[in-house]
Amino acid sequence: MYEYVSAIHIHSHFSDGSADAQEIARIAAETGLDFIILTDHNTLRALDEGYEKWYGNTLLLVGCEINDKENKNHYLAFGINKTISTRLPAKEYVTKVNEMGGIGFLAHPHEKRNSMKEHPPYPWVDWSINNFTGIEIWNHMSEWMEGLTEANKYNYFVHPLKSISSPPEETLKVWDELNRTRKVIGIGGIDAHAHKINVLGFFEVEVFPYKILFKSIRTHILVEKKIIPGEGEANLENAKKEIYGALKEGRCYISNYYHGDASGFRFFAVSDNQIYQMGDYVPLNKSVKLKTLLPNISATIRLIKNGELIDSIDNFDAEFIVTSSGAYRVEIFINQNAWIFSNHIRIGT
Repeated sequence: MYEYVSAIHIHSHFSDGSADAQEIARIAAETGLDFIILTDHNTLRALDEGYEKWYGNTLLLVGCEINDKENKNHYLAFGINKTISTRLPAKEYVTKVNEMGGIGFLAHPHEKRNSMKEHPPYPWVDWSINNFTGIEIWNHMSEWMEGLTEANKYNYFVHPLKSISSPPEETLKVWDELNRTRKVIGIGGIDAHAHKINVLGFFEVEVFPYKILFKSIRTHILVEKKIIPGEGEANLENAKKEIYGALKEGRCYISNYYHGDASGFRFFAVSDNQIYQMGDYVPLNKSVKLKTLLPNISATIRLIKNGELIDSIDNFDAEFIVTSSGAYRVEIFINQNAWIFSNHIRIGT
């Protein structure tokens, strides 16, 4: 399979970001990303004004971040071409995204930050909804702000990547629970704005510069067909089909690039001489092999079943034999740091 690496959840000057879409794409290309997804708040101006295209070997795609009238229930919508009113409740705009042929992910669902009054938390609160595609399980900006205190403020501003630890346990718990009954895809987001903030009253620093955050939380996709950069509407539509198809099916995983390039990681199942990828359902026939491959480095491979740690091994790869149904995924820790989170493979459920 072909692997492509992305940064998702990015804001430009079309909403509350600090750079234009073309500049953001240029920075992404410099960083070596294969594609990025712009998600300005409640607008598709970048799409309407023609910014969705290839910039060298990097593709800029345009989605948007939708919210309700209380500014809660933020929803990352991809693959739509019309904006949706913020007067609608979350249940209706999630359904509308589906009706448009798009996909959507709950943004920073358990956000609790309180370090800056001007930047309150925006959690997902309507858990009665069950027709969303997936969840943003790891959000750089949310975690950074939730850990910010008066005591560590200087270090957090100077070293924005060091402060990121792992996805919220509450989010992982909900994600695992949901996957026991249906497929719910996990993605990672950086929530990039590149805000400039006054520090100590006499100088400005740029928080979360795009170039820095593009080296943070990444979402990797796996596709059957090679995506080739090029001009023309047909080329663009083919690329979008592959990318959004992989995200919809769960053929993707999340990594923190700060701890190393995760490209080459694989998690798959083998049963009756057939290979199943992340996002797949596997019938349970006596036993199923779950295999994990790491990119030429030894790390701690943790097997999670229905939200519970059931096995762990330190190695370059691992093979687990499972004999019971459940939603399985793996977490990879390197030097005790959270590095890679796979999507689930559902077995016999």
